[in-house]
Amino acid sequence: MTDPIDLDSVLDERHRSLLASLPADLLDLSDLARCRTGFDAFNAAAPKPPMPSDVRIAEVFVPGHDGDPDVRVKIYTPEGLGTRAPAMLWIHGGGMVLLSADDNDFPCAVRAREHEAVVVSVDYRLAPEHPAPAQIRDCFAALCWLASGAVDVDPRRIVIAGASAGGGLAAGTALFSRDHGGPRAVAQLLVYPMLDHRNETASSHAIRDLRVWNRDANLIAWDHYLGGDQPTVYTSPALCDDLAGLPPAYITVGTFDMFLDEDVAYAVELNRAGVPCELHVFPGAFHLSQNLLPDHPTSRRWRNAEEAFLSRALAGRP
Repeated sequence: MTDPIDLDSVLDERHRSLLASLPADLLDLSDLARCRTGFDAFNAAAPKPPMPSDVRIAEVFVPGHDGDPDVRVKIYTPEGLGTRAPAMLWIHGGGMVLLSADDNDFPCAVRAREHEAVVVSVDYRLAPEHPAPAQIRDCFAALCWLASGAVDVDPRRIVIAGASAGGGLAAGTALFSRDHGGPRAVAQLLVYPMLDHRNETASSHAIRDLRVWNRDANLIAWDHYLGGDQPTVYTSPALCDDLAGLPPAYITVGTFDMFLDEDVAYAVELNRAGVPCELHVFPGAFHLSQNLLPDHPTSRRWRNAEEAFLSRALAGRP
């Protein structure tokens, strides 16, 4: 076990200033209803750049997996996009218990335009109202729909991607699709993914600050997500001892993220299984800081490296 890290004493001045601007209990999940209300209010009050005017946003409901309820997805399509375009299936974060696809409108629209691709964002069911495996099944249903020809995209150039809980769901969906005869994505983009329900690593003990994704929040979120059931390799991908045959992956995380150790370990195991995995660990970054402080040099390097991988993957050469 590792002593907690005092983020105020280890961050650089700009990251420390950003942290000081966040509500002291932003990610206190001990009262989930209150946390949801506070987090939604924080998001609503945050400055928002103008949405790209040349990207169309549509909303559809796609058939659920094997009799499940239909799944709401949002589709971002740049104007003038040609046929058989590449596509990204995006899965939002929030610890399986917070947020929705609507919270990622801007980054999804920007990526659709910058990469000349269709982006489909999954509004999966949240826990605890819908415990696992509802989330994996919703994401798999969206992946199958996207690859089926319902949208004019190239099924050979679909990237499955997500951040935090969404990164864990992306990894789990790739495993589920491999094992159930589903579509094979060209690549996985896993941004500080939430992969391991055990919370036994040193980094999982180190981050306790309620202003960022922290150990207590993670323990509560996993309890809500699993709903008392045993985890599987799809809900907790770190448990999987056979990662062969998965799409090439890209994993990125900061040194002051509680998911650091589990993300590094997953990257190592992917490579050992013969799955090419590019790993980037950014010094001095904490969970979500690259989005909250986009003009910091570290955030720029993070974004440039991530977008370069995504460009290669969408071109079919991850």
